[in-house]
Amino acid sequence: MNEFLMGGIAVASFVAGLFFFRFWVHTRDRFFVFFALSFWIEAANRVAMIHYLEPSEDSPLHYLVRLVAYGLILFAIIQKNRSPR
Repeated sequence: MNEFLMGGIAVASFVAGLFFFRFWVHTRDRFFVFFALSFWIEAANRVAMIHYLEPSEDSPLHYLVRLVAYGLILFAIIQKNRSPR
């Protein structure tokens, strides 16, 4: 059951990435690229957890991947809210 749920989360993350990528195609705003990459990293992390690693989320590697993904989101928000020079 855990594998099924992780697969669902992976698919949902991938689709969310496609959603943000579509906005990037229309606007060419880097904000949407960072969000799309973040969701795709999370989807790849879930797929890796299912296929290659044990499906436990206690590994520090999983937290490191999430830190990178959430760091991209934070970076996108900070870059978007910076005042223009």
